[in-house]
Amino acid sequence: MESNANGELYVAIILYESWSSDPSFKPMFEECFVLIRADSDEQALARAEQLSKDKETCYDNVAGQDVRWKLKRIVDVSRALSDTMGDGAELYARHFTNYDAYHAFEPLLGGTLD
Repeated sequence: MESNANGELYVAIILYESWSSDPSFKPMFEECFVLIRADSDEQALARAEQLSKDKETCYDNVAGQDVRWKLKRIVDVSRALSDTMGDGAELYARHFTNYDAYHAFEPLLGGTLD
C-alpha cells in the first residue's frame, strides 16, 4: 500500500522487540513514532502494519548473537494534532494517571529498561 502524499497526517506508535536464541541475550524494546499520510483511519493502520513489517530485521551483533527485531505491537495510530511541520507543531499527545509507573519505565526520567 502506497502512502498518499495528499492524505491526512497520522502518527503511528510502533513497538518492536528484540530476541535471540542465545540464552545470555537481554531483550530490548524500541518504541517508534512514525508519520503516515492516509485518507482514512483504516488506511493509516494498514500502512503502519506494512511499514512495521518492512522494518523487521535479523543480524549478528558484536557478541556474535543472532538478533531479531520483530513487531511486538502497534500501540496507536491517530491523526496528528497538527498538519504543519513548523516549529512547535504538536504531533501526538496521550494522557495517563500514574506518573510513578511512567517514571519507572522511562529511562530519560531515571527509570531503567531492566
